[in-house]
Amino acid sequence: MMATANNTMDKEDFQLGSFFPYKVRVFGTAVSTAVSSVYRERYGLSVSEWRTMAILGRNQALSASEIVERSSMDKVNVSRAVQALRKKEFLRRDIDGEDRRKSVLRLTEKGLAVFNDVIPLVRDVEAALTGNLSAEEQAVLLTLMEKVQKNAEGLIGEMSAEAADGT
Repeated sequence: MMATANNTMDKEDFQLGSFFPYKVRVFGTAVSTAVSSVYRERYGLSVSEWRTMAILGRNQALSASEIVERSSMDKVNVSRAVQALRKKEFLRRDIDGEDRRKSVLRLTEKGLAVFNDVIPLVRDVEAALTGNLSAEEQAVLLTLMEKVQKNAEGLIGEMSAEAADGT
């Protein structure tokens, strides 16, 4: 379902404030800002740095490329986050015990302490963000978000295939 100019809505009726992709971006920014303020103010962490720490979690060792695969970050953001976290001594790079050509990243004791301190704080923000939603509303919201994400991923795949085919 490639995007076409067949939408019959009058172009003059277009309002950015009610355009779904714009509303999603504003929503995401507001949620991310609320959550990131916790770890930014307390530990000076960026979103990418926190996300890297959260993916590594409790004593999990992963390569930088595995962090890219498990996150919505690109290689550049992961690389910058890893450098910053190493500088703060929250992260260390080790040689993989099974494949000596591969390096793995893991949280240091200091990084793990920060991780453990931040988790309940971001959970509190999560609770505040969803506190006025019933359990059913929260479940519906998550289901709808997953459906829209799958639709977007499907469109991206179709557009990539069509671009490759030259159509």
